[in-house]
Order: sequence, then C-alpha cells, then structure tokens
Amino acid sequence: MREDLLHFIWKYKKIQLEGLNTTKGEKLLIESVGEHNHNSGPDFFNSKIRVGEQLWAGNVEIHIKASDWYVHNHEQDKNYDNVILHIVWENDITVFRIDGSEIPTLELKNVISKSVLESYKNLFNVKSNSFINCEKDISVIDEFLFSNWLDRLYIERLERKSTTVLKMLKESNNNWEQVLFTMLMKNFGSIVNGESFLTIANAIDYDIFKKNCNNALKTESILYGMAGLLDEEKVKDSYYIGLKNEFSFLKNKYSLENDRVEKVAFFRLRPSNFPTIRLSQISSLYIKHQTLFSKLMQTKSLNDIYDIFNVKASNYWDNHYTFGKISKDSSKKLTKSFINLIVINTIIPLRFCYSQHLGKDEISIIIDIVSSLQQEKNSIVDNFKNVKVSINTAKDSQAIVQLYNEYCSKNKCLQCVVGNSLLNRNT
Repeated sequence: MREDLLHFIWKYKKIQLEGLNTTKGEKLLIESVGEHNHNSGPDFFNSKIRVGEQLWAGNVEIHIKASDWYVHNHEQDKNYDNVILHIVWENDITVFRIDGSEIPTLELKNVISKSVLESYKNLFNVKSNSFINCEKDISVIDEFLFSNWLDRLYIERLERKSTTVLKMLKESNNNWEQVLFTMLMKNFGSIVNGESFLTIANAIDYDIFKKNCNNALKTESILYGMAGLLDEEKVKDSYYIGLKNEFSFLKNKYSLENDRVEKVAFFRLRPSNFPTIRLSQISSLYIKHQTLFSKLMQTKSLNDIYDIFNVKASNYWDNHYTFGKISKDSSKKLTKSFINLIVINTIIPLRFCYSQHLGKDEISIIIDIVSSLQQEKNSIVDNFKNVKVSINTAKDSQAIVQLYNEYCSKNKCLQCVVGNSLLNRNT
C-alpha cells in the first residue's frame, strides 16, 4: 500500500460512501473531500464531514498507519490542530490532538473495492515493461488532456531551472548580465567542457570582461588566458603571440587568477566544438552586442534570437582549429542547432525568471519561442516515441523529460494526469 493511492481514493471518492463509520463506530458522512494540498501541512484543506449528528469543517490527514501521526510528529505541530478526520489504511493506534481530544479515524482497509486495488496493482506491474509503468496504455490517453498536461509539465521544468538561475543571481549580487554570461559560458562548453567553461566564467570579474568587450584582442585574450590556452611556448604565429602578450598585460593590470579553473578538453570532440572555437564565438557575440542581455530580454520571436547569435569565430579560426596548426578553410559560424540548445537551456530560463522579477507576464512569448523549435533528440524522447507518444516541438520534449525524471522514474503515477486517467478509467 502507498499513501498516494489513499490520496487518490479520497480525492476521487473511490470508496463506498454510504454506510461509512469511524473506528469508534460513529456514522460518517462525507459532504466535501476538500482541496488536495501538495505542500506542507495536512493533505486536504477545507473538507466537510458529518460525524454522527455533528457537522465538521476543517482538514484531513492521510497515512498508511495511524501511528504515522506520531512518527511525523504531528502531535507537536499546531498546523494539524484543525484536522477533523484521520484517514488510514490500518488503524493501529488512537490519535489525539495537542489539546488531548481524539481525532475521528476512517480505516480504509476493508472499504476499498477490489477493482481499485486490482487496477492499481496492474498499473505498477512493471515486470513486463521495459520503460515506464504505463507504456502499454499511455497512447490511449485523451489527446486534449495529455496536451494540457505537457503544458503544465513544461512550466514545471522552467520553474525547476529557475532555482539554478536564482541561485546564480544571488551569488552575483543580482547582476543579471553576469548571470547571462555565466550561463552562456557553461552552455557554450556543452557536455564535455561545460564545467570547465563555468569555472572560467566564475574566475573572471564580469565588469572587467564587459569593460574590454570593445576590443576583440582583449576579449579573446582574457578568455583564452583564463582557460590556460596561452601557456604554450612552441606556438610562434603572430596571432597567438599577440594574445599572449595582451593577456600578460591584462593579467597584471586586473590581478587575474586562474588557479581554480578546470582544464579544458579537446579529446573526443568534433573540431567545430573545440574550446578554442567556442571561446572565440562567445567573444564575437559580446563584441557584436554591447547590450546583449537587454536585447535578448526584448526578443519577440526565434528569428530575433537567430539574428543576435549570427556570429562566427574570429578570422584566425577560418583556417585553424587549434593554435599554430593550419586547417582547411571554413567559417566557424554558430549553427542553428547549437543556438537552439542555447535558447532552451539559457535564454528561455533566464527570460522566464527576469519577466517574473519585473512582474510581467511573458509566458505566451516564451511558449511561442520554444514551440518554434524542433524537438530535442535524446533517449527519453526516443523511448516515449516508441510507445506512440507524439512529440513535435522542444516544448514537448522538455515536458517529456520533466515527466520522466519527476514522475515516471519516481513511480509518482498518481500525481500524474496519465496515471490518474488510467486508474479512473478502470475503476
């Protein structure tokens, strides 16, 4: 038995409502189950029940065993003083409020229908499933219902990402531009160099970086120097030497230190993803847009963002991937697929938080932008597609990742619209 099933049974009245009695034998009539509370405090607010001839209005608490009341120390918490009914699977102890009054208890063990328990058991019978509990039935869920659920899941995912943004904002003394720079650096580093690029961003005083963004040589020298890429003695070309000399000057001028910067990696990366190329591209982005943050926060469409990110690595990299080694000519522009990842992981979460900070409702703009992006490609999306779930946009794929990570993998089926729908359909 799981507590979430008891919540489901109470919320949707999956019990025989007539002839109910408390564990003391008093007649029990349910007039309103109340409002389901997903935060701290009693499980249901504003319930109305009649015990004997007395009508009570208050809260309801649900446990597997009645003794869980004391395990959770509710007898010491004033938030539970207004509990009018204790619902349990097994009544193993009498429960009292702080003032010593006994709380009426409803034991469910003998009043839940077998069909409910059987349907729930089948939902969690995962022996024959290779991916998620409902993989054989999820495709039959009402399309409108599932679409609305995905919308809610996407907002949940944005809110989860917001915690990271807000933490960075606090660490930067509410410097939104610095947060953008830090997030961009991490995401320009992608999976392999993300943490390394993050340490570079954290080691650079953003005000110093911004002050030097009017000069490509200065900007690149700071990024390459802090990344430890200007320590090579064998490279003799003029571009490298110019960067090295400039960083030496700026390092002394601003007392720059990179002792805590993690070493960047080249191994197992495509040349277009080399840290040399990515650092030059982010340098070009800041050289081109001196007010990058404000421009991104004012965009109305995906094409506006594409225009802003229409940058390339500096000319030296047209025929180089690493310092001192000439390669075949190719312009190192940011690709749309790479920009899309930046939009999903940086621009939209930051825009979401900033609009909330300003008290503006920009969720429709955010939804329009993310809905303009193609779905992401990953194993979670592939597995849902294999069970015939339609996923078309990045909003869908982000929502699906949230669904899997926060519900499916944690067996929170009864907190999911899909699980609720399937269990309601079969009971």
